[in-house]
Amino acid sequence: MTSAAPEPPSKTPPSWQHCGQDATSADPVGCCGIHVPGHTACLAHLADTDRDSYLNDLSPGADIDHRGTPFTEDLLHRLLTALHDPTTSQAHIGTARFDWATFTGDAWFRRATFTSEAWFDRATFASDAGFEGVTFTSNAWFRRVTFTGDARFDRVTFTGDARFDGATFTGHAGFDGATFTSNVSFGKVTFTSNAGFGGVTFTSDAVFNEATFTSNARFDRATFTGDARFDWATFTSEAWFRRATFTRDPRFDWATFTGNARFDEVTFTSDARFDWATFTGDVWFRRATFTSDARFNGATFTSNARFDRARFETTSRLGPLVCGEKVVLDGAVFDQPVTVEMAAREVSCARTRWASTATLHLRYAEVDLRDAVLEYPVLVAARPDPFPSLYSRDPLSEAELSGREPGVRLMSVGGVDAAHLALHTIDLSMCRFAGAIHLDQLRVDGWCTFATTPTDQGRRFPWRWSRRNTVSEEHHWRVRTARRPARGHGWTTPPRDAPDLPPAAVATLYRQIRKSLEDGKNEPDAADFYYGECEMRRHDTTRSQGERALLTAYWALSGYGLRATRALVWLGAAMAATVAVMVLWGLPVDDPKPTTTGRQAAVGQLVTLTTDTPDPVNPTGPLPDRATSERFEKALRVVVNSVVFRSSGQDLTTIGTYTEMISRLAEPVLLGLAVLAVRSRVRR
Repeated sequence: MTSAAPEPPSKTPPSWQHCGQDATSADPVGCCGIHVPGHTACLAHLADTDRDSYLNDLSPGADIDHRGTPFTEDLLHRLLTALHDPTTSQAHIGTARFDWATFTGDAWFRRATFTSEAWFDRATFASDAGFEGVTFTSNAWFRRVTFTGDARFDRVTFTGDARFDGATFTGHAGFDGATFTSNVSFGKVTFTSNAGFGGVTFTSDAVFNEATFTSNARFDRATFTGDARFDWATFTSEAWFRRATFTRDPRFDWATFTGNARFDEVTFTSDARFDWATFTGDVWFRRATFTSDARFNGATFTSNARFDRARFETTSRLGPLVCGEKVVLDGAVFDQPVTVEMAAREVSCARTRWASTATLHLRYAEVDLRDAVLEYPVLVAARPDPFPSLYSRDPLSEAELSGREPGVRLMSVGGVDAAHLALHTIDLSMCRFAGAIHLDQLRVDGWCTFATTPTDQGRRFPWRWSRRNTVSEEHHWRVRTARRPARGHGWTTPPRDAPDLPPAAVATLYRQIRKSLEDGKNEPDAADFYYGECEMRRHDTTRSQGERALLTAYWALSGYGLRATRALVWLGAAMAATVAVMVLWGLPVDDPKPTTTGRQAAVGQLVTLTTDTPDPVNPTGPLPDRATSERFEKALRVVVNSVVFRSSGQDLTTIGTYTEMISRLAEPVLLGLAVLAVRSRVRR
């Protein structure tokens, strides 16, 4: 490769012999145009006869050197006409030197052929520049060129290296359909207006490091066969890469996308690197294919990041990244084991297919797993501390999510086969379980929280209800079936798309999740789901009246064997009632004393004695007179013995005898229910 020509400093004579026309004391250099061979002036300031003679002597394929020359539109047209090839009617140029040249009118090089190197370094195009259909068979140098008007490079073919480093495109830059066979560099280029690279083919490396795209940048259907580097590039407006193909490593490390960025249907054959990239607008990777790793280490998405129906064939790690809004993985496919690390407001995995094991470490996120396909175990876990940077010990900035709780909330598992799903430290208070299968095999580890019942359900009673864990479907059912607004007080209102489940279906959800918790040795929380199952069975109108009445009694007496306080209250009430009955009617006036009677028939004969206890005498008189401390102590002894299923041995009246029989049956049952409720809360 020929070395670049030296760049003459301002107000300093160039390294070549220059024209010097129009030099003044303020501008001693004057015109910087190089001398036409055999003359002492540049082509622009050459005498008409000498210019005509020079142009007439040119032939197709000739080398030309017009560095620093100011070209008008007419002068450039005459120069290119002199180089026309009769067989193609297009300009045919050998080595072309236009370094520092100035084009004041439109500059049209359409369909010209440069068979050797073409130099346009530091050239200035004051108006439109047209290079449509041009062929550069060797290197083309456009470093630090200024395009004030539109620059058209549509369908250009660059066989050698193409360098646009530091160029400025003030107008539209069009490279649609261009072909770069060798390396191309747009390092530090500034595109003030739209930049069109639609359908461009980059056979070798394409470098856009630190390029600035102030307006729209379009790379739709572009093909990058070599390395594609956009490190530190800035996209102020929209960036379009739809249906582009990246065969080798595309690098967007530290790039900034201020507007929307679209990578729809892009194919990344090698590693796709977006490390520490910043996306201020929405970004789309819909139906994109990542054949190798998709690297978004430290990437920041201020708005939405969409990976709908993207395919990750060998990606082993996605993230860590930060998203201020929603990360959409709907319909995406992960073919290999993957670890996903995201701090985002929402993460949607509806219909996502996990063809291998996966671990989702999340922060701040509301997660939707509706209809996801889990072929292997998938863990969804809340990460307690910020993700560390892969390149330093500092944690990733989560400024986009400041003010929010870092916990993770699962919103739905409807349609999921939960046999392969494990949850760790997840908020399940809003999760909808309806439609999921194998919930009994769901793994719930760590500190997972469920929805709870309101403590004051409509303020119908002066006391507060005991809280228990519930599924959101019970909340929705109670709000929908509430006859009065107060009945739905405190229960969560169902979303519009929430299914209207009958109590039998909700009971099934409770039964399956209870089995899952029991298998995880979480007996206390499993007890709450047994309570919920019984509640739904009690309200299920398809069940028999007898079963519902039995469940109602079970609920009223002890909260299905789970409310010790309720059972103890009933036990205390039963004991108090029994004591009252005993004091007032159950105990006789006095304890019957045995009496002995006998007769003697004759002296020397046997004596016959008969001992008999008279029947207890029912108490009479006013009821207050019967409530003595002595009678209360006897009645209490009878009741306590009845609770522990023992006979007191106390003489009782007929009423007292039947009362004791009833209390010996009912009160031990109530005591047993209280013990059972306590056991369910302390069982390991």
